[in-house]
Amino acid sequence: MNVRDYSLVTLAYWGFTITDGALRMLVLLHFNELGYTPVQIAFLFLLYEFCGVLTNLLGGWIGSRMGLKVTLFSGLALQIGALSMLSFLNPEWTVVLSVAFVMGSQALSGIAKDLTKMSSKSAIKLLVPSKEEASNSERLLFKFVAILTGSKNALKGVGFFLGALLLTWLGFSVSLWSMAGALAIILILSLFLLKGDMGRTKEKVKFSKLFAKTREINILSAARFFLFGSRDVWFVVGLPIFLHEVLEWDFWSVGAFMAFWVIGYGIVQASAPAFIRRKLGEEIESGAKAALWWGIALALVAAGIAAAVEFDYHPTIAILGGLAVFGVIFAVNSSVHSYLILAYTDSDKVALNVGFYYMANACGRLVGTLLSGVMYLKAGLPGCLWTSAGFILAAVVITIGLPRKPQPMPVQSAAA
Repeated sequence: MNVRDYSLVTLAYWGFTITDGALRMLVLLHFNELGYTPVQIAFLFLLYEFCGVLTNLLGGWIGSRMGLKVTLFSGLALQIGALSMLSFLNPEWTVVLSVAFVMGSQALSGIAKDLTKMSSKSAIKLLVPSKEEASNSERLLFKFVAILTGSKNALKGVGFFLGALLLTWLGFSVSLWSMAGALAIILILSLFLLKGDMGRTKEKVKFSKLFAKTREINILSAARFFLFGSRDVWFVVGLPIFLHEVLEWDFWSVGAFMAFWVIGYGIVQASAPAFIRRKLGEEIESGAKAALWWGIALALVAAGIAAAVEFDYHPTIAILGGLAVFGVIFAVNSSVHSYLILAYTDSDKVALNVGFYYMANACGRLVGTLLSGVMYLKAGLPGCLWTSAGFILAAVVITIGLPRKPQPMPVQSAAA
């Protein structure tokens, strides 16, 4: 295990994640305060998610040809540019101009996020010992993927809280400049300390091969689309606006709840390997059976919360308590999926397959983000939650087709 490089990649990912979470909360709360509608706020994030779709696809191809260090450093640099650009937003601009300007800066941020995420998660496959080097390589892979993913989401929660705090203390523009400066320091450290090359394939991959995936990767990617769409359909716009406008929470309270939810979600993700072994047994620790059963549980919880809010049955308790349970189960689902995509793929093509997989993830988030604004406007938070339950059910049905035991992609298939 290359502990040094793993630590450096993780540190860079952590730094980026904090600024990404803070930026999301800054934009959402700032524009809600300016009087923007839920749909208008959702549109602010659409290019962020759409660019993530393209970035994951092309980023995996670029990473396989030029190495993962190039894509990692590019992601950090683009985020610095996005934060700096957004700081020049003028409150006297028209709504159309403001939305277009923010969408442009969010597009850069979306590219940056998925370049950084794809690079970091792909690197784990290369830094963890192979089967030839360690007999427990599959378990180590699950463990270190869970740690990286879980810690990332916990720190994104810290970013949510930090964003609300900075908006209150420093204002919009100064907050953005301070985050850009902190991320610049991380980029400089990474440039000097991260040595060697990662992820470059032995042969040049043709662009036409980007969609030539194995059956299990296609199935898992489709399930990922619906899984993450199910979260963002209530999380991005519906929930924070509901808490602020209906329950009359202030910015601090909204930011704190969103932060604690994501932090708890991240903690569960990081401990998912041990959690699954204890609850469901060793024999399914690395199998698709875990994804199936945890997906069913998640669908039931989402439907239960939606019904409670729809029929006004202690809605505050149902939302706060129900979404806490949702976060635990969703975290386990996400961690299992993140492990499976690496277990199903060959090391020589890890950037390509992880990029394709997170392209599906970004597509789900894109659709979920748009529906979050539309459904909240049309049917309130219950509409968002019912849509979430439907998305999870679709993910469960798709998951049935996964092989019960993850088998790495054969070398000849990967090179074809």
